[in-house]
Amino acid sequence: MTLNEIAEIIKARSNIAILPHIHPDGDCIGSSFALLLALQMLKKEVTVVLEENIPQVYSFLTGKYVKLSDLPSNTKFDMVICLDSGDEHRLNHRIDLFNSSDVTLNIDHHISNTMYAKYNYVDSASSATGEIVYDIINLLGVTIDKDIAVNLYVAISTDTGGFKYSNTTSKTHRIIAELLETNINIAEINRRIFDTVSLEKLKLTATAIDWIEFYENNKIAAIALPYDIIQKEGLSDEDSDGLANLPRNIEGVEVGLLFKEKEPGEIKVSFRSNQYVDVSKIAISFGGGGHKRASGCTLHMDMIEAKKQVIESVKQTIKQEVEK
Repeated sequence: MTLNEIAEIIKARSNIAILPHIHPDGDCIGSSFALLLALQMLKKEVTVVLEENIPQVYSFLTGKYVKLSDLPSNTKFDMVICLDSGDEHRLNHRIDLFNSSDVTLNIDHHISNTMYAKYNYVDSASSATGEIVYDIINLLGVTIDKDIAVNLYVAISTDTGGFKYSNTTSKTHRIIAELLETNINIAEINRRIFDTVSLEKLKLTATAIDWIEFYENNKIAAIALPYDIIQKEGLSDEDSDGLANLPRNIEGVEVGLLFKEKEPGEIKVSFRSNQYVDVSKIAISFGGGGHKRASGCTLHMDMIEAKKQVIESVKQTIKQEVEK
């Protein structure tokens, strides 16, 4: 589908739910709130539905959401728009809202997207879902004000690592330039989302550094956070956010891994790579997905087995790439 067609479908509906993926990140939240505000300007009834609270770091963004547990059980929407979700499983318990709507829309930039909605627009060349939402808002004829611009800036800047990652394009910078025309305070935004950490996260980072393990002549670096430590320290998902980048940032490392035991026997694996390994392919092989340089999956096994299987797969991929 074209973005023009997507915009026309949205214009035709009045009662709309926006569903970010579970454990929403900056791109997901910023995109959702930006689209929420734009659709409200068109006098549409719009609700962002989440299952958990958004991370504290994004609490300054303008935009409201409703938790699924606070919705009446018979709630139904004319249209459901899924943002930044590679597959329907990332909707978790909100899948019933998705299935109950006659019009479902999937807007995403992950190359591993499964095209699960009635209408799908997936552009893996976009640095962030925020870039796609920016285009949609313009096609809807809505003028981007300061609040929308802040949301879009957060969406795009977080998914590009502050414009450091290889997914940053000339279009990315053109969009940001236009957002700056609204006089958003990027110094304050960047301080909040990139330069401020909780004491708990700082302590966790120090511990994680001590726990880094190296494999394949230091081409692989991994951190494992077991369930008992997470519970003992009272760590939240927000506290461990960004730790996946830590092992990748070490000189000589091609693939960085973070293993986080969310529940006994449930391991969330985050993959990061630097130059030549497409970690999305590895993540897909384990039922996950994502981008070439940043992907993830969830494994239902103990930590020892999860590390064994994933690290062996990464080793084989590195060997294949080196032999090319």
